[in-house]
Amino acid sequence: MNILFLGDIIGKPGRDAVAAELRGLRAGLKLDLVIANGENAAGGFGLTRVIAEEFFAMGIDVISTGNHWADQKEILTYIDTEDRILRPVNYPPGTPGRGANLYQTPGGSVLVINAMGRVFMDALDDPFAGVDAQLNACRLREGADAIVVDIHAEATSEKMAMGHFCDGRASLVVGTHQHVPTADAQILPGGTAYQTDAGACADYDSVIGMDKNEPLQRFTRKMSSQRFSPATGPATLCGVFVQTAANGLATRIDPVRAGGRLKPTVPEL
Repeated sequence: MNILFLGDIIGKPGRDAVAAELRGLRAGLKLDLVIANGENAAGGFGLTRVIAEEFFAMGIDVISTGNHWADQKEILTYIDTEDRILRPVNYPPGTPGRGANLYQTPGGSVLVINAMGRVFMDALDDPFAGVDAQLNACRLREGADAIVVDIHAEATSEKMAMGHFCDGRASLVVGTHQHVPTADAQILPGGTAYQTDAGACADYDSVIGMDKNEPLQRFTRKMSSQRFSPATGPATLCGVFVQTAANGLATRIDPVRAGGRLKPTVPEL
């Protein structure tokens, strides 16, 4: 099975980059499933129904999120009726939406789990317990042909711990939230593909996708003058490509970068 995971899509520049590049990637990589983190898609903060529907029309099959998932309040009702959008699984019971779901693709079934870290983040339930419950309820090779975990976290250590925690039980564990692609794409000893952060679909002449001026003002003067807004230059699509075997474990992982300012890296089959 061939799966593409796209890092946080930030504002209109990120959406434009995905619109420009995804059709070619779907065809060239013969993709069975495309997952994208969409929590920053609406002006850098949250996700709306209109943008979600644009993503589905572009060829994104599943949208994961993170700590900004509820910034646009309309999502609170929409997420209950749209099972292709996930919020972190470790939110308390009664929170709208779902943190994991099983999706049918031409190549088989894929369980996607969205979790959020707790180090330097909002205080939530234990992400390891939340992911473990989902992995036990729908085991690789028994309940799902492939399993992808999006760990939306600030601390690299917490993401790496999640990768090893899931090793041999998931096809891919990939981090989001830091918005910068890491250089550690690998297949762990148990057969789970791992990358600490997929990066962002964003303008990289920025501070993690945001216009440079306001972050610089806050760092140098310790003062806030306005809300953060996405940088508006040409954006780079960043993500991770994973290929799995019949047993659901990874046989290949490749970083993906296309368009914008970063050096392109597009795998070939």
